[in-house]
Amino acid sequence: MYLIEKVSSIEAFALIAKAVELATKINKSIAVAVTGPEGELISFLRMDGANPASARIAQSKAYTSAIDCKSTRAQGEFMRNDYREQAYWTDSKITGFGGGLPIIQNGKVIGGIGVSGLSEEEDERIARESIQAVFNL
Repeated sequence: MYLIEKVSSIEAFALIAKAVELATKINKSIAVAVTGPEGELISFLRMDGANPASARIAQSKAYTSAIDCKSTRAQGEFMRNDYREQAYWTDSKITGFGGGLPIIQNGKVIGGIGVSGLSEEEDERIARESIQAVFNL
């Protein structure tokens, strides 16, 4: 039997709660998604007032960071620097917008978080601070 370590539903809920708390502190609305290491959605929330497009983008950010084991910012830089179009991956959910981070525990990717609705830098900051708060990193 092969066991997969992944973000639990309780941890996913805590990540989303922290992200919403951080966005609320700056009077902004976001969408936030959490996936397991295989990119499958565990939990998602689009705050009231968040742009509907941010819902899909947040989910794509969480998916990309989990399956590619790197930030979506790094993925975007790789795409631009090596002149690789998104279609290169034959996966429409891959994105290079900053704001998605892998969740790493004991050297293994156990999931991904994607935040969308603000600048790429703010989205990434909220994702990073949420991971730090929930996993005590």
